[in-house]
Amino acid sequence: MVDPAEIFSRVEIPSPQVREQAQAYQDQLTKPAGSLGRLEEIGIWLSACQGVVPPRPISRARVVVFAGDHGIAAKGVSAYPPAVSLQMAANIRAGGAGINALAESAGATVRVADISLDHDAWGDERVSRSCGSIDVEDAMTEEQAVRALNVGKMIADQEVDSGADLLIAGDLGIGNTTPAAALIGVATRSEPVAVVGRGTGINDEAWKRKVTAIRDAMFRVRNDYNDPVRVLQAISSPDLTAMAGFLAQAAVRRTPVILDGAVVTSAALWATRLAPGARNWWLAGHQSVEPAHKAALQLLELEPLLEYNLRLGEGSGAAAALPLVHAAANIMNSMATFESAGVSETI
Repeated sequence: MVDPAEIFSRVEIPSPQVREQAQAYQDQLTKPAGSLGRLEEIGIWLSACQGVVPPRPISRARVVVFAGDHGIAAKGVSAYPPAVSLQMAANIRAGGAGINALAESAGATVRVADISLDHDAWGDERVSRSCGSIDVEDAMTEEQAVRALNVGKMIADQEVDSGADLLIAGDLGIGNTTPAAALIGVATRSEPVAVVGRGTGINDEAWKRKVTAIRDAMFRVRNDYNDPVRVLQAISSPDLTAMAGFLAQAAVRRTPVILDGAVVTSAALWATRLAPGARNWWLAGHQSVEPAHKAALQLLELEPLLEYNLRLGEGSGAAAALPLVHAAANIMNSMATFESAGVSETI
């Protein structure tokens, strides 16, 4: 059994004292208290994360798309063939994907991390060429799982050390909603049928195959609930495990994160097991149409900022929510106080 404490340092919570100061500051701005709703809450959260009031505007938001292929895709659980994963990774690198358009409009930049795409390649970010079919075998060896966690940790450190002040994890890989649903099903103690969505738009027969695969994967880890590294090794994938390491390390490094859809949130559920308290550093960018996503957000006690029926992945829902974080910071930096504007606080 691998002890996550040997990989990740302790997570500190965003400053409660600064949170109180930020709330008091919001109440001094020229508006009725609470009248900007969740935008006020986001600004207070951002101040607590940064340890300063008002919060600094986000100047270097960074999207990291974790790419990998999945052995389970060969079982017909997706509407697209596995070869599309590698093609889409190239498209994102070339700037032609949905995440590129959304990130550009929100003032973020995009990086693709090739963790386990199915091709002959090697590098500091690589863990394996695809992975095992989780319905009948482990996704990885224990050594590969530990490497994936350390790769995700390394990527988070690289981005923070390069000046990133907000991070977004994105996902890319045909078949990845199958391990994501299995991870959410285990974490939330849900029935397999309750967490299985249509992913890329599968038909009824593919949906049945997907339910069966998730049922079998969840059964394989029925006794491993309290061993997060073992669960990730058995029924996730190298890219999702690296993502969990990335999310855990971002919290260790006191860096705010906007979560994306079901796949990213499935990794987040297990990142909280790796680094308890990490959820305090996260916002939920949106709630997707995948049924497992709602259950995962409820367990994390995170309320999504958007509900736009998104299901692209890639970090797209989080990027769509990023302008709200910019706006929340700008409210606290640009609005006048009652005193500075000479406005009476009471009638």
